[in-house]
Amino acid sequence: MQNTDSLEQRSMIEAPSFDVIIVGAGFAGMYMLHLARELGLTATVLETAPGVGGTWFWNRYPGARCDVESMQYSYSFCEELQQEWHWSERYASQPEILKYANHVANRFDLLRDIRFNSRVESAIFHEGEDVWQVSTDGGEHYRAKWCVMATGCLSAAQRPNIPGLGTFKGEIYHTGNWPQEPVDLTGRKIGAIGTGSSGIQVVPELAKLAKHLYVFQRTPNFSIPARNQPMDSAYETEWKQSYAQRRTAARTMPAGIFTDIGTKSALAVSADDRLLEYERRWAAGGTGFTGAYSDLLKDEDANSTAAEFVRKKIREVVTDPAVATLLAPVDHPIGSKRICADTNYFSTFNRQNVTLVDLRSNPLQEVSENGLTAGSQFYELDTLVLATGFDAITGALSKIDIVGRQALTLKEKWRDGPNTYLGLMTSGFPNLFIVTGPGSPSVLTNVIVAIEDNVKWIADCLAHLKTRGAETIEATASAEEGWMEHVGQAAEGTLYTKAKSWYLGVNVPGKPAVFMPYVGGVPTYQKICEEVAADGYKGFVIEGRSESLSARQAVG
Repeated sequence: MQNTDSLEQRSMIEAPSFDVIIVGAGFAGMYMLHLARELGLTATVLETAPGVGGTWFWNRYPGARCDVESMQYSYSFCEELQQEWHWSERYASQPEILKYANHVANRFDLLRDIRFNSRVESAIFHEGEDVWQVSTDGGEHYRAKWCVMATGCLSAAQRPNIPGLGTFKGEIYHTGNWPQEPVDLTGRKIGAIGTGSSGIQVVPELAKLAKHLYVFQRTPNFSIPARNQPMDSAYETEWKQSYAQRRTAARTMPAGIFTDIGTKSALAVSADDRLLEYERRWAAGGTGFTGAYSDLLKDEDANSTAAEFVRKKIREVVTDPAVATLLAPVDHPIGSKRICADTNYFSTFNRQNVTLVDLRSNPLQEVSENGLTAGSQFYELDTLVLATGFDAITGALSKIDIVGRQALTLKEKWRDGPNTYLGLMTSGFPNLFIVTGPGSPSVLTNVIVAIEDNVKWIADCLAHLKTRGAETIEATASAEEGWMEHVGQAAEGTLYTKAKSWYLGVNVPGKPAVFMPYVGGVPTYQKICEEVAADGYKGFVIEGRSESLSARQAVG
């Protein structure tokens, strides 16, 4: 009988080798593959799903759509692509975004280098060879000098730990992992758990189908009407005539979104003028509402003017005063949690077949075969819809056994919270890049902008390493420490830390409560990244094979 170790060694010797392995075939992974090819590098993408699209492949729930306008939630790297693609709505739905992702994959001939149905289980750095060994659940092994984690910020669905959930005899669906085949919910008694962004989108659609819909809410959320509509041809033409200029302008704005941002304090204008501005933005729709004034996310008094305006709107829409009170958030500043954009969410609670259940006064006790109990009340259900969100930003990475120098695992290193340099790399893990990682603007932006900027920076870095003939690049511990201190200080200067949100990971039991995204904004962040690269990749150690370990240790 052959030794198991020798079999593994042989499989690794025979493993396909590439310059770059990319994990994930969402918008980040596809663009990374495209740029790697342009650099003349050999690359492959490993993807869990049977198709491209990342989070847009899995989030197929009724009502799923983007909260960034279609004309901006798209790639900007190719002018021809921008001009040829037509969006049918102001805010694109999941099917249309997935169609776009497939169009991109076919247009740039990406599919031949993507290995679908390949869930990455481990990525291990071999110090003696300066090579990453990446293994999948199917037993395949791959080798590469560089590894790029394009795993996405909102891709690891968070399933709640509810007693008895496994005993339920009806259907259970999670919004973040919705079935690929059609689901008929007509005439069902449905329980929807969760009222974050996914819940706010799915609830109105479920209400149209259900015999009765029970919405189980622990935390109410602020939401602004999306005012979605078919794409206006004149608006589309206006964008396409000046796409390049608008994309450039978007990158000068904090969220990377071309929009109208107020420059005054909410407290520096009269109450009448403030009301007019809020009404204007409410009528326009979309998450740009919180851009009305410059200090809405910095000053609690300023914020309260916007929060009370939205609470008043909720009370005007919802006919039952008790229900309206439950739906109006009072425990966090508006915008400190991800603000939502909805279509008829609050008015849905005026329907006779919809019941709101307040889990704060009636805690969820357990799920049983035919329903669930909240407080002392039992609710008979046919179907459960879990709109319980994601293990955000780090969740997908934590599902992979990532091992760096001296057998250090990423899980162990990040035990007390994620540490990165620029959100792009983490010390102790050479040649491992992260797209929109913790410590980058990521989820606080138009994520397509964040993706493009990160991927372009990584590609430029790889070009630099290739030209130099370098074997490894690694963030230093000191640079990482300084960056994370800066990230923390930036967050402390805002109202983001006043909410118990998934930005801090508090929705995941046992996850360290650390504010993960960088709030400094797209232009500030991008300027820092560009300066680091221009200064010879300051804060990183770059080595050739001939350079010694002791030299690396001395710099780190």
